Amino acid sequence: MSDITDAATGPLLERDGARATIRLNRPKHLNRLQAEDLEELVRLFDLIETDPDIRVLVLTGTGRAFSAGYDLNSVAERAVSANEQQSAGSAFELVVNRLEDLGVPTICRLNGGVYGGSTDLALACDFRIGVDTAEMFMPAARLGLHYYRSGIKRYVTRLGVDNAKRLFLTAQKITAPEMLRIGYLTAMVPVEFLDEEVDQLATVLAGNAPQAMRGMKRAINEFARGELDDRAADQRHRDSMRGEEIKEGIKAFAEKRAPRF
Repeated sequence: MSDITDAATGPLLERDGARATIRLNRPKHLNRLQAEDLEELVRLFDLIETDPDIRVLVLTGTGRAFSAGYDLNSVAERAVSANEQQSAGSAFELVVNRLEDLGVPTICRLNGGVYGGSTDLALACDFRIGVDTAEMFMPAARLGLHYYRSGIKRYVTRLGVDNAKRLFLTAQKITAPEMLRIGYLTAMVPVEFLDEEVDQLATVLAGNAPQAMRGMKRAINEFARGELDDRAADQRHRDSMRGEEIKEGIKAFAEKRAPRF
Protein backbone atom coordinates (compact mmCIF):
# COMPACT_ATOMS: atom_id res chain seq x y z
CA MET A 1 0.00 0.00 0.00
CA SER A 2 1.63 3.25 -1.10
CA ASP A 3 1.08 6.70 0.34
CA ILE A 4 -1.65 8.78 -1.25
CA THR A 5 -1.49 12.51 -1.89
CA ASP A 6 -5.09 13.65 -1.54
CA ALA A 7 -5.84 17.12 -0.24
CA ALA A 8 -5.55 17.42 3.53
CA THR A 9 -8.53 15.97 5.34
CA GLY A 10 -9.40 14.29 8.58
CA PRO A 11 -8.56 10.61 9.10
CA LEU A 12 -9.45 8.35 6.16
CA LEU A 13 -10.84 4.83 6.46
CA GLU A 14 -9.83 2.28 3.82
CA ARG A 15 -11.02 -1.34 3.55
CA ASP A 16 -9.26 -4.31 2.01
CA GLY A 17 -11.00 -7.58 2.87
CA ALA A 18 -10.61 -8.30 6.58
CA ARG A 19 -8.19 -5.40 7.00
CA ALA A 20 -9.14 -1.81 7.79
CA THR A 21 -6.66 1.05 7.51
CA ILE A 22 -7.03 4.44 9.16
CA ARG A 23 -4.79 7.02 7.52
CA LEU A 24 -3.95 10.37 9.13
CA ASN A 25 -4.07 12.77 6.21
CA ARG A 26 -2.68 16.24 6.85
CA PRO A 27 0.77 15.72 5.27
CA LYS A 28 1.68 19.41 4.93
CA HIS A 29 1.44 19.67 8.73
CA LEU A 30 3.02 16.27 9.37
CA ASN A 31 -0.44 14.81 10.09
CA ARG A 32 -0.95 17.01 13.12
CA LEU A 33 -4.23 16.12 14.82
CA GLN A 34 -6.99 18.71 15.25
CA ALA A 35 -9.92 18.61 17.66
CA GLU A 36 -12.29 17.44 14.91
CA ASP A 37 -9.91 14.59 14.08
CA LEU A 38 -10.33 13.18 17.58
CA GLU A 39 -14.09 12.91 17.13
CA GLU A 40 -13.64 11.29 13.74
CA LEU A 41 -11.14 8.76 15.09
CA VAL A 42 -13.58 7.67 17.78
CA ARG A 43 -16.32 7.33 15.15
CA LEU A 44 -14.06 5.17 12.99
CA PHE A 45 -13.02 3.03 15.95
CA ASP A 46 -16.71 2.43 16.71
CA LEU A 47 -17.37 1.43 13.09
CA ILE A 48 -14.48 -1.02 13.14
CA GLU A 49 -15.52 -2.46 16.49
CA THR A 50 -19.02 -3.27 15.29
CA ASP A 51 -18.04 -4.77 11.91
CA PRO A 52 -17.47 -8.54 12.32
CA ASP A 53 -15.76 -8.74 8.94
CA ILE A 54 -12.86 -6.54 10.09
CA ARG A 55 -10.18 -8.67 11.73
CA VAL A 56 -7.23 -6.25 11.92
CA LEU A 57 -6.65 -2.48 11.93
CA VAL A 58 -3.62 -0.67 10.50
CA LEU A 59 -3.01 2.93 11.58
CA THR A 60 -0.68 5.02 9.42
CA GLY A 61 -0.02 8.48 8.01
CA THR A 62 0.28 10.17 4.63
CA GLY A 63 3.62 11.61 3.57
CA ARG A 64 6.96 11.73 5.35
CA ALA A 65 5.75 11.55 8.97
CA PHE A 66 3.34 9.42 10.93
CA SER A 67 2.11 12.33 13.04
CA ALA A 68 3.35 15.48 14.75
CA GLY A 69 0.89 14.89 17.59
CA TYR A 70 -1.95 17.06 18.82
CA ASP A 71 -2.21 20.70 17.74
CA LEU A 72 -0.50 22.74 20.47
CA ASN A 73 -2.58 25.81 19.67
CA SER A 74 -5.72 23.85 20.51
CA VAL A 75 -4.19 22.77 23.81
CA ALA A 76 -3.27 26.37 24.67
CA GLU A 77 -6.72 27.71 23.75
CA ARG A 78 -8.51 25.19 25.91
CA ALA A 79 -6.08 25.55 28.79
CA VAL A 80 -7.14 29.17 29.38
CA SER A 81 -10.54 27.98 30.56
CA ALA A 82 -10.03 26.54 34.03
CA ASN A 83 -13.71 25.63 34.31
CA GLU A 84 -13.84 23.51 31.15
CA GLN A 85 -14.99 20.01 31.99
CA GLN A 86 -12.90 18.24 29.34
CA SER A 87 -9.58 19.69 28.30
CA ALA A 88 -7.92 19.07 24.96
CA GLY A 89 -5.51 16.77 26.76
CA SER A 90 -8.26 14.63 28.26
CA ALA A 91 -10.08 14.45 24.92
CA PHE A 92 -6.90 13.14 23.29
CA GLU A 93 -6.38 10.70 26.17
CA LEU A 94 -9.86 9.23 25.62
CA VAL A 95 -9.04 8.61 21.95
CA VAL A 96 -5.75 6.86 22.74
CA ASN A 97 -7.33 4.71 25.44
CA ARG A 98 -10.16 3.80 23.04
CA LEU A 99 -7.58 2.64 20.50
CA GLU A 100 -5.74 0.56 23.09
CA ASP A 101 -8.98 -1.19 24.10
CA LEU A 102 -10.14 -1.89 20.54
CA GLY A 103 -11.11 -5.55 20.25
CA VAL A 104 -9.34 -6.24 16.95
CA PRO A 105 -5.53 -6.42 16.87
CA THR A 106 -3.90 -3.17 15.75
CA ILE A 107 -0.71 -2.39 13.83
CA CYS A 108 0.84 1.06 13.65
CA ARG A 109 2.54 1.48 10.27
CA LEU A 110 5.12 4.12 11.16
CA ASN A 111 5.89 5.62 7.77
CA GLY A 112 8.07 8.32 9.35
CA GLY A 113 8.62 10.43 12.44
CA VAL A 114 6.33 10.25 15.45
CA TYR A 115 6.17 13.18 17.86
CA GLY A 116 4.37 14.36 20.98
CA GLY A 117 1.02 12.80 21.72
CA SER A 118 1.18 10.64 18.61
CA THR A 119 3.98 8.65 20.27
CA ASP A 120 1.33 7.47 22.72
CA LEU A 121 -1.21 6.91 19.94
CA ALA A 122 1.26 4.54 18.28
CA LEU A 123 2.14 2.93 21.61
CA ALA A 124 -1.54 2.11 22.15
CA CYS A 125 -1.40 -0.15 19.09
CA ASP A 126 -0.51 -3.80 19.61
CA PHE A 127 2.38 -3.70 17.11
CA ARG A 128 4.52 -0.92 15.64
CA ILE A 129 6.40 -1.47 12.39
CA GLY A 130 8.56 1.48 11.39
CA VAL A 131 10.92 2.62 8.68
CA ASP A 132 14.61 2.75 9.57
CA THR A 133 14.64 6.55 9.09
CA ALA A 134 11.93 7.14 11.72
CA GLU A 135 12.52 9.18 14.85
CA MET A 136 10.51 10.08 17.92
CA PHE A 137 10.45 12.50 20.79
CA MET A 138 8.15 13.47 23.63
CA PRO A 139 8.49 17.25 24.24
CA ALA A 140 6.27 17.53 27.35
CA ALA A 141 9.11 18.68 29.63
CA ARG A 142 10.10 21.42 27.16
CA LEU A 143 6.52 22.65 26.97
CA GLY A 144 5.87 22.70 30.71
CA LEU A 145 3.22 20.01 30.31
CA HIS A 146 2.61 17.24 32.85
CA TYR A 147 1.49 14.41 30.62
CA TYR A 148 -1.80 12.61 31.32
CA ARG A 149 -1.73 9.66 33.69
CA SER A 150 -2.70 6.82 31.34
CA GLY A 151 -0.09 7.90 28.79
CA ILE A 152 2.68 7.80 31.40
CA LYS A 153 1.45 4.39 32.52
CA ARG A 154 1.55 3.11 28.94
CA TYR A 155 5.15 4.29 28.54
CA VAL A 156 6.20 2.70 31.85
CA THR A 157 4.44 -0.64 31.34
CA ARG A 158 5.57 -1.05 27.73
CA LEU A 159 9.01 0.53 27.72
CA GLY A 160 10.10 0.32 31.37
CA VAL A 161 10.77 2.96 34.02
CA ASP A 162 14.23 3.99 32.82
CA ASN A 163 13.18 4.45 29.20
CA ALA A 164 10.03 6.32 30.22
CA LYS A 165 12.10 8.71 32.35
CA ARG A 166 14.62 9.22 29.57
CA LEU A 167 11.95 10.04 26.98
CA PHE A 168 9.75 12.22 29.19
CA LEU A 169 12.34 14.02 31.30
CA THR A 170 15.03 14.73 28.71
CA ALA A 171 12.62 15.42 25.81
CA GLN A 172 15.40 14.27 23.50
CA LYS A 173 14.87 12.80 20.06
CA ILE A 174 15.80 9.16 19.42
CA THR A 175 16.32 7.35 16.12
CA ALA A 176 14.68 4.22 14.73
CA PRO A 177 17.45 1.79 15.84
CA GLU A 178 17.09 3.10 19.39
CA MET A 179 13.28 2.89 19.14
CA LEU A 180 13.74 -0.77 18.24
CA ARG A 181 16.24 -1.40 21.03
CA ILE A 182 13.99 -0.07 23.78
CA GLY A 183 10.97 -1.98 22.45
CA TYR A 184 9.04 0.93 21.01
CA LEU A 185 9.23 -0.64 17.57
CA THR A 186 8.17 -4.24 17.02
CA ALA A 187 10.15 -4.28 13.78
CA MET A 188 12.28 -1.83 11.77
CA VAL A 189 12.61 -2.06 7.99
CA PRO A 190 13.83 0.00 5.03
CA VAL A 191 11.00 2.01 3.53
CA GLU A 192 10.79 -0.22 0.45
CA PHE A 193 9.92 -3.20 2.68
CA LEU A 194 7.46 -1.43 4.99
CA ASP A 195 4.29 -2.52 3.22
CA GLU A 196 5.51 -6.09 2.87
CA GLU A 197 6.26 -6.33 6.59
CA VAL A 198 2.91 -4.81 7.56
CA ASP A 199 1.04 -7.03 5.09
CA GLN A 200 2.64 -10.19 6.46
CA LEU A 201 1.71 -9.38 10.04
CA ALA A 202 -1.80 -8.21 9.10
CA THR A 203 -2.39 -11.47 7.21
CA VAL A 204 -1.31 -13.55 10.21
CA LEU A 205 -3.55 -11.61 12.59
CA ALA A 206 -6.55 -11.64 10.25
CA GLY A 207 -6.27 -15.44 9.99
CA ASN A 208 -6.32 -16.18 13.73
CA ALA A 209 -9.38 -16.79 15.91
CA PRO A 210 -10.95 -13.34 16.48
CA GLN A 211 -12.74 -14.03 19.77
CA ALA A 212 -9.73 -15.76 21.31
CA MET A 213 -7.48 -12.86 20.27
CA ARG A 214 -9.98 -10.28 21.54
CA GLY A 215 -10.12 -11.92 24.96
CA MET A 216 -6.37 -12.45 25.29
CA LYS A 217 -5.63 -8.91 24.15
CA ARG A 218 -7.98 -7.62 26.85
CA ALA A 219 -6.33 -9.78 29.50
CA ILE A 220 -2.82 -8.71 28.46
CA ASN A 221 -3.77 -5.03 28.57
CA GLU A 222 -5.46 -5.44 31.94
CA PHE A 223 -2.41 -7.28 33.30
CA ALA A 224 -0.17 -4.44 32.11
CA ARG A 225 -2.37 -1.86 33.84
CA GLY A 226 -2.70 -3.93 37.02
CA GLU A 227 -6.46 -4.10 36.46
CA LEU A 228 -7.08 -7.73 35.49
CA ASP A 229 -10.67 -8.90 35.90
CA ASP A 230 -9.82 -12.45 37.02
CA ARG A 231 -13.36 -13.79 36.86
CA ALA A 232 -14.00 -12.42 33.39
CA ALA A 233 -10.69 -13.78 32.08
CA ASP A 234 -11.38 -17.20 33.60
CA GLN A 235 -14.88 -17.22 32.11
CA ARG A 236 -13.55 -16.36 28.65
CA HIS A 237 -11.09 -19.25 28.96
CA ARG A 238 -13.85 -21.69 29.92
CA ASP A 239 -16.12 -20.43 27.16
CA SER A 240 -13.36 -20.86 24.58
CA MET A 241 -12.96 -24.51 25.53
CA ARG A 242 -16.46 -25.26 24.28
CA GLY A 243 -16.76 -22.58 21.58
CA GLU A 244 -16.91 -22.84 17.81
CA GLU A 245 -13.45 -21.40 17.31
CA ILE A 246 -11.65 -24.20 19.12
CA LYS A 247 -13.68 -26.81 17.24
CA GLU A 248 -12.59 -25.32 13.92
CA GLY A 249 -9.01 -24.87 15.13
CA ILE A 250 -8.66 -28.51 16.20
CA LYS A 251 -10.34 -29.77 13.03
CA ALA A 252 -8.06 -27.66 10.83
CA PHE A 253 -4.99 -28.87 12.72
CA ALA A 254 -6.03 -32.50 12.23
CA GLU A 255 -6.71 -31.90 8.54
CA LYS A 256 -3.41 -30.03 8.12
CA ARG A 257 -5.06 -26.91 6.67
CA ALA A 258 -5.45 -23.28 7.65
CA PRO A 259 -8.41 -22.70 9.99
CA ARG A 260 -11.41 -20.76 8.73
CA PHE A 261 -12.69 -18.60 11.57
